Amino acid sequence: MKASDPLPTRITGLLMPLGPVRARSMFGGCGIFLDDLMFALIAWDRLYFKVDRETKPRFAEAGGEPFVYQGKRKPVEMSYWTLPEERLADPLALIEWAELALAAARRTRKKPAGRRKA
Repeated sequence: MKASDPLPTRITGLLMPLGPVRARSMFGGCGIFLDDLMFALIAWDRLYFKVDRETKPRFAEAGGEPFVYQGKRKPVEMSYWTLPEERLADPLALIEWAELALAAARRTRKKPAGRRKA
């Protein structure tokens, strides 16, 4: 999938109220970024938002499903979840869910390794 394909273009357009959102092709899908923070992905023509311990229950209660891929030995569940299609149809609701994903991505962001003092 290319970042310029119709679905990534549509999603980034809908998410622009959050700031300069962009899509980047990766692993056959697209990562959705605000600045350098990935908070969503598109795979197999589905949008997945970043979740963490705090937000995962809300996505599950809304009827979302996790992003799962087949690992070498077993299926692997990632920390990205879908929303039901009817929730994606409402642009304001989409922004609210995206804000939850951004918050989860910020909370789980890995800190860059610092320099060790001599």
